[in-house]
Amino acid sequence: MAYDDSHFRSDRDQRSGLDYRGEEDGVAGRGYGLANLEDVFDDPAHGEPGRDRLGVHLVWELLLLFGVGVIGYVLYRDSRFAVTGDGLRTLMISATILGLLAVSAGLSLRAASPNLAIGPVALASALYFAEHANRGVLVSAAQAGAFALAVGALIALVTVGLHVPAWAASFGAGLGVVLWIQRHHQTLELPRGSYQPVSHAVYWFAGFAALAVVGGLLGSIRPVRRTLGRVRPVGDPADRRGGAAATVSVAALLGSSVFAAAAGVLTAMQDRRVEPADTSLVLTGLALGGALLGGTSGFGRRGGLFGTLLAAVLLALVIRYLRITHPGVSQLAIAAGAIGVGLVATRLVEAFGRPHPTFPDESERWRTVSPTAATGPGDDEGWSGPRSMGWTSPLPASSADDRWRDDWSGR
Repeated sequence: MAYDDSHFRSDRDQRSGLDYRGEEDGVAGRGYGLANLEDVFDDPAHGEPGRDRLGVHLVWELLLLFGVGVIGYVLYRDSRFAVTGDGLRTLMISATILGLLAVSAGLSLRAASPNLAIGPVALASALYFAEHANRGVLVSAAQAGAFALAVGALIALVTVGLHVPAWAASFGAGLGVVLWIQRHHQTLELPRGSYQPVSHAVYWFAGFAALAVVGGLLGSIRPVRRTLGRVRPVGDPADRRGGAAATVSVAALLGSSVFAAAAGVLTAMQDRRVEPADTSLVLTGLALGGALLGGTSGFGRRGGLFGTLLAAVLLALVIRYLRITHPGVSQLAIAAGAIGVGLVATRLVEAFGRPHPTFPDESERWRTVSPTAATGPGDDEGWSGPRSMGWTSPLPASSADDRWRDDWSGR
């Protein structure tokens, strides 16, 4: 019928067509049209709608796997004892410790709440565990974990309550933990007969590997990934992101502190002693380096599948190789190199990991529903085309003289 003609649709109705790509909202303004309509309801205000592309992560993880293979082959060729027998079991525990540190940093980075107190918390947990190991492994480990939770809760309280950057709050808390560490001036040794994790190295490493892989798989699910990245700013970073974002930030900081404590306790059990030297900066650097090297974005939200596992193994192999061939190389240099390469990975992930836009060219954002779409001369939303009527009146057209006579006849 005539009144169902497309020319009579209002501007709002025309905009609702599937071919329209110029809706002025935060989604289409960034190049995402109504073809992604299901993504509009997936909290688009907290990042680009759509699924992040994982291809860049898979390519990067293949490079990490290649690095693991090369370093492992060189070690097997030149120092076979380092990757066989007891050497292999010790290497597994070292990779597990580095992996827990990387998981700790990766969790906080994914939530866009970087925790720079990882190193101090790990070292303080090792000292506390060694100091109270006579109470039993489980009891002292649980107390060290409670200590780490208290530090994480303090960081979360300041970060969420004042809505300040987590890196600054965690760095301040880490300095306070370092003051406690510096009160210890003697080497602490574990009692004889204490548990030695090297004998169960395979289980420890398998547990870490499962944790890293499951975490990566969960982080690839769009709702989980978007929830983890709610704190990541999309506008003014000083704006509060809401209660859900605050909850995620608190959980990430608490979990990060617990994983750091686990790494510290496992270090104390492996070495059987804890030196009074302050190595918290080295531990923090290795944690951040492992997370970034594994493909976790320094901006938050994005991360890979197997990157943390491969990065931990690669770092463990590199440290073992340099300890054998170049014992004078500091682990600070290794951490700095890992962070540098990890920052390159962050740039690649952000450049090639964001969702595909609906249309490639900016010039295609505005177009009409059909070549004959009607718009008014006052439209300022990119519409073009002359306004045409879809029906004609059966009455004769009135002239100017008729209208003049009607006006005077009524007086």
